[in-house]
Amino acid sequence: MNVLAIGAHPDDIEIGCGATLIKYRQKKHTVYTLIMTDGAMGGDNEIRRNEQLRSNKIIGVEKTFWGGYKDTQLPLNKDIIAIIEDVIDKVDPVFIFVNYFDDTHQDHRHLAKATISATRYIKNVLFYEVPTTHNFSPSIFVNIEDVFEEKNRILLAHESQVMKTNIGDLSIVDVAQAQAGFRGMQGRVKYAEGFVPQRLFINV
Repeated sequence: MNVLAIGAHPDDIEIGCGATLIKYRQKKHTVYTLIMTDGAMGGDNEIRRNEQLRSNKIIGVEKTFWGGYKDTQLPLNKDIIAIIEDVIDKVDPVFIFVNYFDDTHQDHRHLAKATISATRYIKNVLFYEVPTTHNFSPSIFVNIEDVFEEKNRILLAHESQVMKTNIGDLSIVDVAQAQAGFRGMQGRVKYAEGFVPQRLFINV
């Protein structure tokens, strides 16, 4: 099975669904990523691209696609929809994961809405959360307790971003643990990643 994770910036995917992707790879599914910007507003663009590739290697990503847009300038138009559609055509994914549409960052909002259009014929589309997400009420949970340390590793691969949470002296690992613990409590496990479905087919 092919799985495609889409993120507005380097490290969005790791925060929102990184552990879930690791579990897919452990079960021998093929994982692809599409990163729409190089994250240059959060640091040197080459460093951030290399950090993304380092993280993807840990996950076991088959191939990384880049959208080529500038950080904070992700548009909502037919061009970005076409880029997503092109990657979907190449990957033929069964599942797609992407940023949620209620978010204080315009790149996240625009990517989510463009993906809704681009995935209109995809059966399984799930939204993930990042620290800037608002009003996120997941109804789908993945138990990540057995891969939580691996999730920490892929977050730490984004070395330049670890302390850029704007929350006191909390690192992104601290934030991710709090998020996973809360979603785990909701899902009745220790740690979980939560998702809001655009569509989800259950095979009976």
